[in-house]
Amino acid sequence: MIFIERKVKKLKAKLVRYNLVKYEFRNLVGNIFAVIFGVIFPIFMSIFLGNIIGGKAPEEFREVIMTSIFISNSLMIPLATVFIGYSATFSQELEKSIPLRFRLFGYSEKTLIVSKVLAYLIFMTIALIIYVIASFSALKVQVPSFSSAMILIVSLYFLATIFFALAHGISLFFKKFGPTYAITMTLYFAIMILSGMFGVQAKDFPEPLMKVAYLFPTTYICGEFIDFWKSGSYNFMPYIQSLVLFTAIAFIVLFLAINHDSRYSHGDKVSVSK
Repeated sequence: MIFIERKVKKLKAKLVRYNLVKYEFRNLVGNIFAVIFGVIFPIFMSIFLGNIIGGKAPEEFREVIMTSIFISNSLMIPLATVFIGYSATFSQELEKSIPLRFRLFGYSEKTLIVSKVLAYLIFMTIALIIYVIASFSALKVQVPSFSSAMILIVSLYFLATIFFALAHGISLFFKKFGPTYAITMTLYFAIMILSGMFGVQAKDFPEPLMKVAYLFPTTYICGEFIDFWKSGSYNFMPYIQSLVLFTAIAFIVLFLAINHDSRYSHGDKVSVSK
């Protein structure tokens, strides 16, 4: 009897998680920022830049240039779907006290966050599949080696996790859509420009700006992943160091935001008790 009760509880927990993921995914699909910037914009930019820049290049370099554009613009998907999309949605939820309502109905914060992560990763996967199909159909993109493809995919999903933590921290700190959206959009375009997604590579920047650009892991993906796309060796140490630094910054922001939120909540409780 106890065994059956445990099974029923586990099934109920799975059903709750499934419904929450479904709810979050529906919200994400309805988020115009995530759809435009995470699905439509990367495809448009790849085809546009591929035809403009690649079309003017000599025939022997055309495939390399188009492949480099394909790799660079793939970064827009985790940036837009997770960083922009999640920060926009979560900040609006905080404004309306939706997470608090969920907790009042018995949903734990861990369950809510896991469901959000799963929903955003599913959406990002769909966006990536659409992007790959559209890019390979419209552009002459080189077919990568298996290891190179896996390195890019793992990098994109790892960056998505970092962007999720950073977006959660910024949203939790401000608790308002306006300032959250302003900061995330500023960072979004700053990362794209510094990483070389708009045509000018980081290595062509003035030296002080170049040093700043190479602090971002996205710069290595945009400028150097093409070097081993089909085959060849590559020194991953600078890229790994930038990933570690970026991860540390994201989780420091998240930690500070959680502390700020706990003090804010405690202050509210004290004022209510008075």
